[in-house]
Amino acid sequence: MTRPRFDSHSTEFGLWLRNQKDIDSTLGYVTTNLDYIWKNYNTGKWLLIEEKRHRADITYSQKKIFDSLNQILKKDPSYLGLYLIVFENTSPEDGKIWINKKESTKEELFYLLKRIGIK
Repeated sequence: MTRPRFDSHSTEFGLWLRNQKDIDSTLGYVTTNLDYIWKNYNTGKWLLIEEKRHRADITYSQKKIFDSLNQILKKDPSYLGLYLIVFENTSPEDGKIWINKKESTKEELFYLLKRIGIK
């Protein structure tokens, strides 16, 4: 069964997709959204970011999709990877931060975001 949304952070199309019995996950259909494509136009370097709040983790289907996508994108020398950024609450300003499951500081988050600008 397709998972319902447990928050109000979806679009009407996203909600519509989840309610279509003809494309239910029991039939093999899965979808996920990717939160950020982070690019520096001066260097051409870029990376992907999936953000989770309130210590949430990616789902099994997200992990499978993200792993496949990451393997394909690794062929691009300008691609620096896909990063899971988890906030204890809602942002770097109101709690702890984890980057790829490692507890991190705001400075480490800034380093990750700025590293695409390094030639």
